[in-house]
Amino acid sequence: MDLETSPLARPFPDMPPIDGVTLRVARARYKDWDRADLTYAELAAGTALAGVFTRNVCCSSEVELGRESVAAGRARALIVNAGNSNAFTGYRGREAVEQIMGQVAGHLGCEAAEVLVSSTGVIGVPLPKDRAREGVASVLTAEPCGWEDAATAIGTTDTFTKGATATAMIGETKVTLNGIIKGSGMIAPDMATMLGYIFTDAAVSPEFLQQCLSAANKCTYSCITVDSDTSTSDTVLAFATGKAGNASLTSFDDPGADAFMAALEDVCRQLAHLVVRDGEGASKFIGVTVTGADSDDSARRVGLAIANSPLVKTAIAGGDANWGRVVMAVGKAGEPADRDTLSIAFGGHWAAKNGLPVEDYDEGPVAKHLEGQDIDITVDLGIGTGRATVWTCDLTHGYISINADYRS
Repeated sequence: MDLETSPLARPFPDMPPIDGVTLRVARARYKDWDRADLTYAELAAGTALAGVFTRNVCCSSEVELGRESVAAGRARALIVNAGNSNAFTGYRGREAVEQIMGQVAGHLGCEAAEVLVSSTGVIGVPLPKDRAREGVASVLTAEPCGWEDAATAIGTTDTFTKGATATAMIGETKVTLNGIIKGSGMIAPDMATMLGYIFTDAAVSPEFLQQCLSAANKCTYSCITVDSDTSTSDTVLAFATGKAGNASLTSFDDPGADAFMAALEDVCRQLAHLVVRDGEGASKFIGVTVTGADSDDSARRVGLAIANSPLVKTAIAGGDANWGRVVMAVGKAGEPADRDTLSIAFGGHWAAKNGLPVEDYDEGPVAKHLEGQDIDITVDLGIGTGRATVWTCDLTHGYISINADYRS
């Protein structure tokens, strides 16, 4: 399936090497395509590991085994298979993952649990073990590659390659964080997004890395939606090689911990936004900010109700300033709200205030805002201090076209 690049695409950034990370790609031929579809990241011994995963109960064996590895807190390698999600494949799917873990572990001389595996693509087809074996054998001896090649190889219906980078100072030591991600459809994360990987040379304990990633996830990956569907394979992993040589971070009381957290959140937010910008069929990037809610969590749920509404998303696609659909979405969210304190704005222009249409409301500026690619919706519930921002895209016929023949 040939897909046109999203009009919301962003160029791939210049991402420096990360000491302790070596990237390679190969062709396992999981699908009938002429491209690399197996990615390998070799990690320095002692690399700290953290992760967040889908809560979809039909998750893949990769997710189940990944949770076990994250609990142990250390990693030596990552393998990503593109074109086959290996989800809903029973014992055959698990055997394929365990085969990959054992094959890589034998090559590195490490424990199998230190090898993380992710797969993405069609659900219900077991990962072919012969192709996986040959692909892994090929990638283990392939020439090292750069971040863009690795980010491209993990994609499926992605129309552009996604990456982000940031730096932080921990004492006198500069640390770097690089992230790559894939995702375009089946995006409504509960604990993560599609497949995302963050690498840093910072020295961080596994426990604190997990604390930071979980916090960053809550306000980034778990605040995006394309189509309200939570994937069976959603995974975000963070790897800290410790090669920068800083004093290891173990808590927010450590000098530089706040700077590291800010950089991690920055990378996560950049990656999350890129997924939305590549939403299947998307033509507009939409930010929904909810204020005046009962709590921050309540504000997030209201925001997602708006962002997931097909009626809101199609109105934005058509440039229709139909704020009544936003009212509807707020009302159906199941969260504390008061019709008579509700206010709604598009692009900073208030259409409704305190439960009533704004007197002498001029739709012209709002219509002009909706002609652009970046759309802002603000909703003030007027009942508390909770606030949150979520991000989504519009819903166009392109989404139907992509998903109607996805398996072909």
